Amino acid sequence: MYDQNIVLCGANAYNEKFYLNEDFTSLPDRVKDELKIMCVLYTQDVGGILTLEFDEEGNLNFHTEAASDDFSYDEIGSVLKIREIQRNKAELLESLETYYRVFFMQEQ
Repeated sequence: MYDQNIVLCGANAYNEKFYLNEDFTSLPDRVKDELKIMCVLYTQDVGGILTLEFDEEGNLNFHTEAASDDFSYDEIGSVLKIREIQRNKAELLESLETYYRVFFMQEQ
């Protein structure tokens, strides 16, 4: 169905916005709320832009970037924060991968 990475959601510290891909509006509200909180807190703590993207195999990856003139962006803090999220939200992230594989990639 998709032949490139698909963005699930993201947050941007520069314009203070959260984005949820409209293809995922059928997710339960609780899950959408958790994603929003997780992404927004990341950008408040670290800065920059965070997106969660599914790759071609259905793995959920964290993608971060920062403006070249953003000297307050914390690269080391970014890595540590992502590891913390992956550890604390492992069940949620695994469930999202399963959801994507079943409903978008039509795996069984």
